[in-house]
Amino acid sequence: MAAVIEADARVTSVKLEGLAALKIIKHCQESLPTMVTGSLLGLMIEDGVLEITHAFPFPEPLDDKGDIVKTADEAAVEDEAAALDGHEFQIEMMKMLREVNVDNNCVGWYQSMYLGTHSTSTVFENQLSYQTDLSPNAVVILYDPMQTAHGNLVLKCYRLTEEAVQLKQSGKNNFINPRNIFEEVPVTLNNPGLIRSLLRDVGDGLHGPYGAEGSGTDTTFDRLDLSTNPYLEKHLEFLCSWVDDLAAEQYKFQHYTRSLRSNVDSRSKGRKAKEELAQAIDEGWARQDAPKRMESLLMSNQIRTYCDQVEKFTG
Repeated sequence: MAAVIEADARVTSVKLEGLAALKIIKHCQESLPTMVTGSLLGLMIEDGVLEITHAFPFPEPLDDKGDIVKTADEAAVEDEAAALDGHEFQIEMMKMLREVNVDNNCVGWYQSMYLGTHSTSTVFENQLSYQTDLSPNAVVILYDPMQTAHGNLVLKCYRLTEEAVQLKQSGKNNFINPRNIFEEVPVTLNNPGLIRSLLRDVGDGLHGPYGAEGSGTDTTFDRLDLSTNPYLEKHLEFLCSWVDDLAAEQYKFQHYTRSLRSNVDSRSKGRKAKEELAQAIDEGWARQDAPKRMESLLMSNQIRTYCDQVEKFTG
């Protein structure tokens, strides 16, 4: 990376500029149904606050352009960007942004998600590389266009916990609480003073002054909208699918444990059988061919996320 953020203080909150948030939302919305990623730029400010001031998308692969009609100049620019790999493209973009006095410190990345699906091995590995290669304070912002379409802006910020990072770096196949894999960082949308002044100037005066309690359009009748039924059905469908995947992972664990137990029972039948069994199980889980616990832990964490979202919309 051309520039990295310092890890003097641990990030406790994130301030997201309104312009950067609109760029993330625009990129994710226009790329549906493809899930896309991009880079976050900003800087650390006082009291462990990370300020994100700019964002730009990563280029799409050459074979994933879709059927969108573009001009010759736009197509040439996109083909040139797609020819670069992610690292080279990011460096070139930050060089150009530096020339126009835009913050060029990479502080993380963003990605679109579908119905809150974020606890995957891909997101885990990408975030791990950012926190180990870039900075421990690197974060990922996840935007859900499907949930946002139902009137609830879903823009969440996560990072890996120290426990998850240490477990992955140690290479051990140990168990940790699925809740301790990802850590959510509070996000606050922030606009410059000029933007707030513009919002005051363009106010129509029909709903009270800007920022006053009760100002804005009345949305009382939104609660009568019954369009959440398909939304909940899709959540339950995903929930059942992930539960089936978790059951398949648990079957792998049970089969592997039974194979370890049968090997020990066939070798020894005495008072030391239990000690040898425990030792063989510990050695067996440390082998390379042993099922990885992290996959099932990520599935458990994602199932908990689905349950929380279903409870939110039905409670």
